[in-house]
Amino acid sequence: MSKHLFLYHTAEDPFAFPAGPGTLKLRLFVQSGQSLCCTVIHSDRYDSPGSELPQEMERTGSAGAYDIHEAVLRTETGKCRYQFHIKNPAGENVWYGERGISENREQAGAFQYAYIHHPQATLLPSWTADAIVYQIYPSSYNQGTLQGIADKIPYLHELGVTAIYMTPIFESPSEHKYNTSDYYKVDPGFGTMEDLKMLVDTAHRYGMKVLLDAVFNHAGDTFFAFKDVLERGEASPYKDWFYIRSFPVRQAPVPSYETFAKAEASMPKLNMDHPDVADYMMEVAKYWVREAGIDGWRLDVANEVSPAFWPRFRRELKAEFPDLLLIGEIMHASGPWLRGDQFDGGMNYVLRDAVLEFFAGQSAGPVRFMEQVLHQEALYNDQANSAMFQLLGSHDTLRFLTACKQGGRGWDRESTSLSRMKLAVFFQMTYIGLPMIYYGDEVGMEGATDPHCRQPMIWEAQDQNMLLQEWYKQLISLRKEHEVLRTGGFRPWFTDEPRNVLGYVRRSEQDRMGLIINNSPNAYQLELCNYRPDKTVLVDLLSGLTIRTDKRMLVEIEPFGCLMLH
Repeated sequence: MSKHLFLYHTAEDPFAFPAGPGTLKLRLFVQSGQSLCCTVIHSDRYDSPGSELPQEMERTGSAGAYDIHEAVLRTETGKCRYQFHIKNPAGENVWYGERGISENREQAGAFQYAYIHHPQATLLPSWTADAIVYQIYPSSYNQGTLQGIADKIPYLHELGVTAIYMTPIFESPSEHKYNTSDYYKVDPGFGTMEDLKMLVDTAHRYGMKVLLDAVFNHAGDTFFAFKDVLERGEASPYKDWFYIRSFPVRQAPVPSYETFAKAEASMPKLNMDHPDVADYMMEVAKYWVREAGIDGWRLDVANEVSPAFWPRFRRELKAEFPDLLLIGEIMHASGPWLRGDQFDGGMNYVLRDAVLEFFAGQSAGPVRFMEQVLHQEALYNDQANSAMFQLLGSHDTLRFLTACKQGGRGWDRESTSLSRMKLAVFFQMTYIGLPMIYYGDEVGMEGATDPHCRQPMIWEAQDQNMLLQEWYKQLISLRKEHEVLRTGGFRPWFTDEPRNVLGYVRRSEQDRMGLIINNSPNAYQLELCNYRPDKTVLVDLLSGLTIRTDKRMLVEIEPFGCLMLH
């Protein structure tokens, strides 16, 4: 076998990470198209070489140029030494270790996972596995007040929501509130601290959690510390709280200080490496959990904040509030922030891009879509994957239904837009992680990118798409009813590129469910392998139809239809 074969592994997250007490999960990238069989041999690090036990790895799918192979090892001591053995169909084989590829086992070397430290295997908050998240832009939701949001808790409960995430509610001169004036005060336009407490209490009575938005990358230019710098210049004791390029400080025509994005004069960037700034924001974060009883923070522009701050943030907050959920807003691949020492999960915009391609734009087929899904999943450990906000849209993007109307194949793409959005929602509600609904999507709201995606919520029944809302309710109910949809693993089942159809399986030790999506205007009859040999009859949970299974199974699927086989 060629030594130029592509293989990749490193003994660190996300290629090696704790998967529970006494277990280590390994992930190996292997050159695709070679039909390679991969085995890992492993032992305690201090056992004599040659005593390793073999364990065959599972090929979980293809991410395009590489296949993903995984294995979960039991390790009593948490100290693991291992190598990979790769064999092709012709019987040729090589060894792979930390020294590279070799036909000689000793020359390949061995990978070392020195010790499974318990903090690295941190459990997620107990409530996250069952969470259905609903994002609210407060200015546009039911009177634009916290009282108005509280009044709609019964509506959200009926929809199936279990967690509310609100964009910033703290005092600010803007509508969006991302330029904070006072981190310790609810914006008067939204209400008071008592209104927030009442909202949180009401949500808790309905079994819902509440997450707030923390903006620690930058403040507003009306923030007390920055106002002092504007007034006193170099004499201000707060001058080092920001990145001032020159004095006197000027805001126009170009700010003489670093800001959020490009020259946003009203959003001066905070120096989170400064001990006083870090201390101040730590106390802000603790204050709202202590005083209002919130259940989590979504951290704005988290990737631009000093990397030294977030481990402390997690350590101190989790020590006092172990069930607090921490979500970082990172609009690209966010692996470095999701290794167990910073955030529980992130806002999965990269997966959203793949969903947009396949469902809204139809610019990619099922093969590329599945490759993208598996590629993204492979970049994170299991804990991070299970805590990702899986969103179709947010206050920073065009609405998904609008994206469907603007994209898609054929001259009748607008007439199929709702059908394609329903398929995307089906995927969202049957995939791993935490589904996040952007307010109004459930009733068919439309809108281009900010500010058009932030229009007031539609409450008039005659203007709402009630069929879409019922679709959300049905899927959320089924997700809650079947644990495998909430906590099971994800595996590809099949892709049919010419028909634009794909299937995947959610599975656990106790259960399996097959999901099929037909992203085309044609009805099809599909002959598939049976993913559940233990059952002779499968039921489509959406329609109640039964399907007999044998070694092969015949499935009928409608245009832009989907099946949930159990």
